[in-house]
Amino acid sequence: MSHVSISDYKFNVISREAPWQWLAAGWKDLMANKVLSLSYGFAFTLVSVLLLFGLVEFEMAGIVFALAAGFLLLGPMFGMGLYEASRRLENRESVSFENMLFVRAKSPLQLLYLGLVLLLMFMVWVRIAALLYALFFGMMHFPPLSEFIPTLLYSWEGPTMLALGTIIGGIIAFSVFAVTVISAPLLMHRRADVMTAIILSVKAVRMNFWPMALWAWLIAWFMTFAIATAFIGMIIVFPLLGHATWHAYRSLAPSRS
Repeated sequence: MSHVSISDYKFNVISREAPWQWLAAGWKDLMANKVLSLSYGFAFTLVSVLLLFGLVEFEMAGIVFALAAGFLLLGPMFGMGLYEASRRLENRESVSFENMLFVRAKSPLQLLYLGLVLLLMFMVWVRIAALLYALFFGMMHFPPLSEFIPTLLYSWEGPTMLALGTIIGGIIAFSVFAVTVISAPLLMHRRADVMTAIILSVKAVRMNFWPMALWAWLIAWFMTFAIATAFIGMIIVFPLLGHATWHAYRSLAPSRS
């Protein structure tokens, strides 16, 4: 199979309703693959909950919000099995838990590089969150979650830090979204280098800014709901968004089968 170059893809200009169609297609895949997809979502949820309990155990619950937001930056890499399931359903192939866990990506080394890019962005976000905390609260140790939430909500420093952190986090999150929305499924599906995949992804967002802004907004709200339900909603939300992401990729770049 030939190597993908930027000129290989002629992106569609999609309608503003397209993200809703991707969600509908993702839900259809979820229903067609209920047991495996929900099991995948449960595994991701379990990892999230274990991370939360680990932070509480080591008295680091005060940074749980920053880490939870940063953890979601790595989500596109954790969704590979869901992209593969949707690809197989699209091609009327059988789906098993084995081929969802051990995805035979067409560009495995380049996917590793993409993962390293996301990990670096995650580390940058955690560092920025720590610096914001130090800027508003000094060098004091992170308080327990029971003390941190009232401080965050009822002090002058807390809401200001929260507002600034939301703006900075939103910029970083949208940057990650632009870099990965096409590149992650593309590197699983085609032979390409990571820089080509990233450029194609950013180009797709630039050419369809408002529909893609809606898609990013929907992802943010779905993930917020999932976290607000003590991660229970993540069991459904994560596989739904994973399947929908595959359909977003195929809708934006359908010129190669």
